[in-house]
Amino acid sequence: MNADHSNLVFQRYFAGLAEQTFQTRLGVVDPPLIDYVSDLLIRFIRSDVMHRIRSATGRPLMSVAEMAAEARQRLGDASWELHRHIGDFTLFWAGVYPEALRKSDDQFETYCSHGKRAYLIASTIHSDYEKQVPGPLFERLSDSFELCCYGLREIRREWETGDNDNNGPVQVLLN
Repeated sequence: MNADHSNLVFQRYFAGLAEQTFQTRLGVVDPPLIDYVSDLLIRFIRSDVMHRIRSATGRPLMSVAEMAAEARQRLGDASWELHRHIGDFTLFWAGVYPEALRKSDDQFETYCSHGKRAYLIASTIHSDYEKQVPGPLFERLSDSFELCCYGLREIRREWETGDNDNNGPVQVLLN
């Protein structure tokens, strides 16, 4: 499978799972939000995307606290991009792999709090990226953060249970 074809397969797979989960199971009929969540899954398949944010000195920022501190130092597009990344990073981990954050309930709650705040801040920053992701979508992600986490857990459950006869691209990738 070439890279373009596999990207298309993953896009269709996650878009279908996200649409089915959010619209059918959760009753959320918000196509831009659902598209954003499925795009988040596609972007975060690549582990290098998770830790692509770097400090001014070039050091990778590995924790949400470091990212938040760096975000306070940035302006404009750089600030928007970092706040978006914090929101995406925390939504991905709190939604797809919450057990990794359950060392304490405090850590899980802190992740959710950082994610909600980051999306809300991103929604207020005027940026060249607004054409790609408008501020009101980030407001909805902030307001619906816990619901999106739940939806992501359901998507993960779907790809792990094999309701798709283990023929989905995630199963192929994991095998």
